Amino acid sequence: MIELEGVPELIDPVMVAAFEGWNDAGDAASAAVAHLDREWKGEVFAALDAEDYYDFQVNRPTVWLDGGVRKITWPTTRLSVVRIGGEKPRDLVLVRGIEPSMRWRSFCNELLGFAHELGVELVVILGALLGDTPHTRPVPVSGVTSDADLARTMDLEETKYEGPTGIVGILQEACTHAGVPAVSLWAAVPHYVSQPPNPKATLALLNRLEDLIDLRIPLGELPEDARAWQLGVDQLAAEDSEVAEYVQTLEEARDTAELPEASGEAIAREFERYLRRRDGGGPAAGTQGHATESGEPASYIRDTPGGRGRPPLTQRPESGGGQDTGPDAREDSGSGSENGPGTSDAPGGAESTDTPDTPGPSGPSDSSGSSDAEDSSED
Repeated sequence: MIELEGVPELIDPVMVAAFEGWNDAGDAASAAVAHLDREWKGEVFAALDAEDYYDFQVNRPTVWLDGGVRKITWPTTRLSVVRIGGEKPRDLVLVRGIEPSMRWRSFCNELLGFAHELGVELVVILGALLGDTPHTRPVPVSGVTSDADLARTMDLEETKYEGPTGIVGILQEACTHAGVPAVSLWAAVPHYVSQPPNPKATLALLNRLEDLIDLRIPLGELPEDARAWQLGVDQLAAEDSEVAEYVQTLEEARDTAELPEASGEAIAREFERYLRRRDGGGPAAGTQGHATESGEPASYIRDTPGGRGRPPLTQRPESGGGQDTGPDAREDSGSGSENGPGTSDAPGGAESTDTPDTPGPSGPSDSSGSSDAEDSSED
């Protein structure tokens, strides 16, 4: 039974969800929801029963000390509400947790029960995938939906994906069958630097979410963190000639693929986004926006005298730079990754021709957002 005592009536509520695990390369999606919760001081009003959905041998509980008293934190999914005022008030219901181990249908039905009771008008599910995209370019972010009418009205792609899926795809389909409008936003993370955190991909997701729900999001220090992240990867790539050559190959492929997009209409659309963000003003003075679970500065920031980060490169190309970056190569190259999905079955990859509802179990990652807030948003 769903108890919502103490939750006030919400204004045009949108549910924004992200789940750690298979659909969260570089922790980019879960960090985006954590950022929203932190910046707007979300108030937790519900948590799903961990016994119902999690295998504790897969997702272990943690023990910690609180004033000398031992306590246990169980893996679960929590819901919080943030109240957003201003000229256009709109409230958010934030869902953040770990991809469940079992009973996915019941899990989705329980979340939909909350959405119904709170009057949620739209569900936006954030995800991140691994792909063949260079870290030096804007992060590709794809918006997909199963609803043809919603795709037309919100300028989204209607997913045609067939294949293995994660909780993001399952929840989106559950929303569609329940008559709740649902959208998935996917950020691509470079497979050769896939460790979390990835503030550039997190920033790109938040920028796209801004455009989707027409809501100004305080970014805090995320733009600075994204620049520090890119500088760190630039430095490491420059120290290895093979990696530098491989990144250049990805850049050329990406730039060639995007040439047809440099139309007057596309340029005008990006300029309108820039003006909206500039006119909306920057984040409030004194706000902090590190996209890390704990709220502490990410480890790659300012860990050298010059302030450059050093996130390790996780995957090097084969000698000679002959790695195939096409869709088939991505499908074959990523089995066994636990940190993020592969691009063969996920939307938003730079070379993808089909945009599905959720990414595959492993594979390269693809994050190339711009170093600032304006450049990070992608269509």
